[in-house]
Amino acid sequence: MPAGATRGLEFSPQKCYNPIGINKKEMINLVKDLTKGTPWRVLLSLSLPMLVSVAFQQMYNIADSVIAGNWAGEFALSEVGASYPVTMIFLAIATGGSAGASVVAARLFGAKEHKQLKTAIYTALITFTALAVFLTVIGSILCTPMLELLGTPKAIMPNSDAYLRIYILGLTFLFLYNACNGIFTALGDSKTPLYFLIGSSVGNVLLDLLFVLCFNMGVAGVAWATFIAQGISSVLSVFTLLKRVKQIESEKPELFSKKALLQITRISVPSILQSSFVSVGNLFIQSLVNFYGTTELGVIGGYSAAIKLNTFALTCFSTLSNSVSNYAAQNMGAGRFDRVKKGVKSGAFMSFIVAIPFAITFFFFGGELTGIFATEGGEGIIRTGRVFLQIASPFYLVICFKIIIDGVMRGLGIMKPFVIATCLDLVLRVAFAYILSPFFGSDGIWMSWPVGWLLALFVDIFFYRYYIIKGRAIKVTE
Repeated sequence: MPAGATRGLEFSPQKCYNPIGINKKEMINLVKDLTKGTPWRVLLSLSLPMLVSVAFQQMYNIADSVIAGNWAGEFALSEVGASYPVTMIFLAIATGGSAGASVVAARLFGAKEHKQLKTAIYTALITFTALAVFLTVIGSILCTPMLELLGTPKAIMPNSDAYLRIYILGLTFLFLYNACNGIFTALGDSKTPLYFLIGSSVGNVLLDLLFVLCFNMGVAGVAWATFIAQGISSVLSVFTLLKRVKQIESEKPELFSKKALLQITRISVPSILQSSFVSVGNLFIQSLVNFYGTTELGVIGGYSAAIKLNTFALTCFSTLSNSVSNYAAQNMGAGRFDRVKKGVKSGAFMSFIVAIPFAITFFFFGGELTGIFATEGGEGIIRTGRVFLQIASPFYLVICFKIIIDGVMRGLGIMKPFVIATCLDLVLRVAFAYILSPFFGSDGIWMSWPVGWLLALFVDIFFYRYYIIKGRAIKVTE
């Protein structure tokens, strides 16, 4: 650990940065030292704005599907949904990369290493921009082949391809926004990302309505609305972060550092692999879903609607996991490992409380919620969505604990266990989807979710006991 890492961070307004347009008192309320205070209060304060952010983010994701499913064409919901697993791979890379930047920034902030903190932030932004440009080129070339490989039905192929191409054009915005969001939360500021998301969400919905209802742009209009809203949010996020970083008092930092890149990569690569494994698994499952969709498009549309609702719940659990991750990273940087265990328990309890209403609502009202996405007469869509959510939602009480454990492992830099558990989840979920579907049809695909979650949780509990309960995490991170 760096010198002074065993001391708690003494917050000093004179030594910290000043966000745009606010005074020092307001600044103290934005940037939070997570190494002090009652763990559950600290986590709750950090998590609440992040959960509201998730609600707005998912709102405009769901709005895309609602508007597409009702006004963008007969098969619009299926056209958007067919590209979903591909977009999730890009999102996995963006969020996995931001996790690395977030953990490194949180540790350096907790250890009061401000010069290295600024260098790490600059390095992250440069690296993610270059990576996004590279993936934009590769994605544009492979867009159609990826959809063909998934077995996308010919009836929805042209619009699915158009939607995915526009999404790929916005990858730079996606990567930079996620990087900024991770760094803001690493510094204990979860309010600024919320403000940007509120603006982005409202703008996205208004643009959806404008492009689809007024200009009759169909699925392409839904994609362009997301592109523009996400682009504005990304540019504002980068501008705000850079202005704040300049206010941190330190020696002149490097704009790019190989050492900082290696530190970020050490966390980012396993995080990307973990998220990508899930996304690759979704590719296999989407291919299986598309097989059933060649005879009944309601399966694709129902899966597309249900998976968005499912993702809403899982993203809330992941948000709490990110809070625990940054909390663990700051406390490890300050040498406060004793607070990490308390933080895990508090995070797990909060996650359980969040999981209960999702489980109840989706189990009893999954069909009605799925029906919001469907055009009149979309009985197949509603039936598929209802069954998927009734099978998956009771196990939210299981997966929420697994995701919290993953978060603390990432925050402490213990990446192998977190990747192993995810790989197991992926392999089992895909394998059981192919095993069960011949016997139960498309319903057999949905049954594979609980199997993967349960077995992966058992593995995570073993690692949690080994590294956290028995204190071996300290030796790993020294």
